[in-house]
Amino acid sequence: MNQRVPPSGQEAPWWQGRAFLALLVGLSIVPLLYPPIPPLVDLPGHMGRYQVQLMGDASPSLSAFYSFDWQLIGNLGVDLLVELIAPVFGLELAVKLIVIVIPALTVLGMIWIAREVHGRVPPTVLFALPLAYGHPFHFGFVNFALSMALALNAFALWLRLARLGRFRLRAVLFVPLSMLLWVTHTYGWGTLGVMAFSAEVVRIHDSGRAWHRSLVPAGIQCLPLAPPVLLMALWRGGQHVGGQTGDWFNWDAKALWIEMTLRDRWRWFDIATLGVMLLVIAAAPFSRRLGFSRNLAASALVLLAVFLLLPRVVFGSAYADMRLTPFMIAVMLVAIRPGDAAGRRFLGGLAAAGLAFFLVRTAATTTSLALASDRYDRALDALDHVPHGARLVTFVGHGCGLPWFSPRTEHLGAMAIVRREAFSNDQWAMAGAQLLGVRDIGAPGFDRDPSELVTARDCPGEEWHTIDHALTRFPRTAFDYVWLIGPPHIRPEWVRGLLLIWTNGRDRLYRAAHSLPLQDQRS
Repeated sequence: MNQRVPPSGQEAPWWQGRAFLALLVGLSIVPLLYPPIPPLVDLPGHMGRYQVQLMGDASPSLSAFYSFDWQLIGNLGVDLLVELIAPVFGLELAVKLIVIVIPALTVLGMIWIAREVHGRVPPTVLFALPLAYGHPFHFGFVNFALSMALALNAFALWLRLARLGRFRLRAVLFVPLSMLLWVTHTYGWGTLGVMAFSAEVVRIHDSGRAWHRSLVPAGIQCLPLAPPVLLMALWRGGQHVGGQTGDWFNWDAKALWIEMTLRDRWRWFDIATLGVMLLVIAAAPFSRRLGFSRNLAASALVLLAVFLLLPRVVFGSAYADMRLTPFMIAVMLVAIRPGDAAGRRFLGGLAAAGLAFFLVRTAATTTSLALASDRYDRALDALDHVPHGARLVTFVGHGCGLPWFSPRTEHLGAMAIVRREAFSNDQWAMAGAQLLGVRDIGAPGFDRDPSELVTARDCPGEEWHTIDHALTRFPRTAFDYVWLIGPPHIRPEWVRGLLLIWTNGRDRLYRAAHSLPLQDQRS
C-alpha cells in the first residue's frame, strides 16, 4: 500500500488533525447554504419529477399531464431519498439537504482514501478537494454525483478492510453495498469496480506475485461487486428500453471535457485553478520530495483509460465520458505522497498553499452559486401569476454550442410543476432511463426536453427551436401560459395574440388568447 506512518511519539502536523479534516468537510457545504434551490442546471427538472412521484393521483392535474411508474433502474439515488424525507421537510428543503450532503461525502471520501493508502493525509490532498464541485455537479447530475461520493467512501472501506486482512467480512459487506451503489447510479458502481480491481492487482503483486499472475486473483476478490451485473441485465433487457450509445473516440470533445473539469462561471479562473492542479500532478514525478502511491496511481491510470474508451452517450445519457474527469484528476492528486526528502517545513508550506487554494476556490463557488440563486429568485417571481394546474410552455434562451457561462435556467420551468402542479415542457421522457412519462397534451415537438431551449439562430446538430419558430409554431390551444426566461430578441409579431401579464425586464410571462376573458380577447 506504500504507507508511510509518522514515527511513534511524533505529533501529527496541523493538516492531519481530525478537527482540521472535519473542518474541511464542513467548509465543503458552504457554497450551498445560501441558495434555497441549489442552482445546478438539471436539478429543477429533476425536482419536477420528484413532485410528480410524490403527488401521484393526489394531484389531478399532474396525473393528467404525466405518468410515473416505479421500476428498478440504476439511477434512483436522490429519487429514493426524496421519497423518505420530503414528507417531513417538504420537497424543496429535502432536495437542498440531500444535495448539500453530496460534496461533503465527496470530500470525506478523498480524505479517507488518502489516509488508508498513505497512512496519513498528505498536504497535496487539499488541492483535490475543490473537485467536489466539478463540472458534472454544476450540471446537476445529482444521482451520478451521489453515487460517486458513495463510491469514494466505499473504496476507502474496501482498502481499509484489505489493510486489516478482513477479506471475508469485506466480501459479505460489499454484496449489498454494491447493489445499493448500483441503484443510486450505475456509474458509481462501475467506478468502484474499476478502482477496486486495480487496487487488488497492486496488492496481490506486492505480496510476491507477478503482474500477470495477479489479474485472476484480483478478479476473484472483486466478485462481491458483481451481483449488480444481473440487475443491469434485467434493466437493459426489458421491453421498451430506449437510449442509444454512441459518439466514440471524439477526441475534440474529450479535450474540452478536461478543460471544463472545473467549469463554473469565470472561464479564466476555472482554467487557472485547473492548471494549478495539473501542475501539482506533473511536478510530483520530477520532485525528490514527492512521489506516487502505486496503488492509487494504478487506479488513476485505469480511470484515464476508461475516460478515453467511453463514448459521449451511453444508453441515451449524454456526457458519459465528461462525468469522469473530476474524479480521475482527484485520484491522481490523492495518489501523491511525500517522499523521503520531504521535510516538515516543505510539507507545511505545501499544506498552507493547498489550504489557500481550497479556500479561494470555495469562496468563488459560493459567490457563483449565490449569483445564480438570485437569478432563480427573480425569474421564479413569474410563478406567482400562474394558477395551479395550468398548461405552461417555457422557452429558455440558449446559445449554440456549450458556452462557458450558464445562467443555469435551462430547466427552471419545471419549478412550475413543484410550486403550481402545472405542466412543464422540459421533462426528460426516455423509456428505461426515467420513471416519468409525458402524456399526450396535443403539443408534439413542444411537450418535453429539449423543446424548452430556444436560440437566436439555427444551431447545427442540435434539436433546439429558434425563438421565432418556437413562438410562431407552438400549438397555442395546447397551452394556457408562455414563460420566456432570458430569451433572445423578440419581434412583436411573434407574440401577437399573447397577453403580457408579467415581466422583470429580462423574463416574460404571457397568457394565451384562448384562456383570456372575452373582453381581453377583443382588446
